[in-house]
Amino acid sequence: MNDDQSTTELEVTADLPDAPFHTAGVDHITFVGSNVDDTVAFYRDVLGMPLVLKQPNLDAPHVTHLFFDTGDGRMLTFFVEEGRQSNRGPQRTPLGGVHHVAFQFEPERIEEIKQALEERGHRYNEFDRGIFHSLYTTDHNGFVIELSTDKFEIPDEHRGEVLALAQKKRVEEGAEYAEGKHLKEALEALGLPAEEVNLPDAGSGAGGL
Repeated sequence: MNDDQSTTELEVTADLPDAPFHTAGVDHITFVGSNVDDTVAFYRDVLGMPLVLKQPNLDAPHVTHLFFDTGDGRMLTFFVEEGRQSNRGPQRTPLGGVHHVAFQFEPERIEEIKQALEERGHRYNEFDRGIFHSLYTTDHNGFVIELSTDKFEIPDEHRGEVLALAQKKRVEEGAEYAEGKHLKEALEALGLPAEEVNLPDAGSGAGGL
């Protein structure tokens, strides 16, 4: 069975599923980090996330719990300990582990972002991902961070609806991946503005950092 056949059988929709309850959004995601200084130096001083809460871990008071605001009130938090060394070597992601986390960026600032990463010693790769454009870098522990922006402006309240319709249009066309045109068609079909953002050309391949 190919991917399109399996995707067709598995319903992809923005409609709420028949479930006992529905989540209301992401509150926070927590990682096991290294130490306070290195964690703050990357997530606050490079990615620009305010450090909004610092306290002992409620379940292990010798561990410090750091809370960073990712930009929309959703939190990224870390359990860190003094004396725990950072390791920028590549990570092996186990089953059940996290492969990467993606954060949105303002497309008009892409050159500024690339320059800031370079100046602070963080290499990056840049790719055209079909419906979005991404920079990939790593933090002080080798964890992969994606900085992503959609090729067309999508209102937050319609994001799931737009992506689900873009998926439908991709399948109908027989395309392997969702592309910018599918996103544009989905926005237009929903009566939403289809405003393409200005982004540089980039390859669609893959590569290590």
